[in-house]
Amino acid sequence: MPVFINDAAFMKKGFHISTDKTLLNFNVIYNYLANDSYWAKEMPREKLKIAIDNSLCFGIYKNGEQAGFARVVTDKATFAYICDVFVLPLYRGVGLSKWLVQTILAFPELEGLRRWSLATLDAQGLYSQFGFTQITNPERWMQIYTPYLKD
Repeated sequence: MPVFINDAAFMKKGFHISTDKTLLNFNVIYNYLANDSYWAKEMPREKLKIAIDNSLCFGIYKNGEQAGFARVVTDKATFAYICDVFVLPLYRGVGLSKWLVQTILAFPELEGLRRWSLATLDAQGLYSQFGFTQITNPERWMQIYTPYLKD
């Protein structure tokens, strides 16, 4: 069930956060991730559609326009991976990223998780405010990395 998350200070500025996927502007999200992000460059459109369909998504909106986005990959019981977090350049500098992370971490369906995870090149300062730290025992973590194939 989609949820609207409101904060009086941001509402006064015309912003709100929602988990309603019907509000997502797919083209805005895809263009940012595929063209402007460092982590999802050249992501195929079809892959993003599948990712959104299978994730808990949080959209930030200003007067109905997409201003930011985040996905959470989770089982809603033990684990969540936060990814594809961004605020469009036009809307940066007013605390939206911080509000988005606060909203995700406080979301009722995600209460009581044992582990939260994310990867970032340059936003450690943002996430450390919420208790994220570098992985302890990184030797326990493994991955398979397959870059997107170009046609």
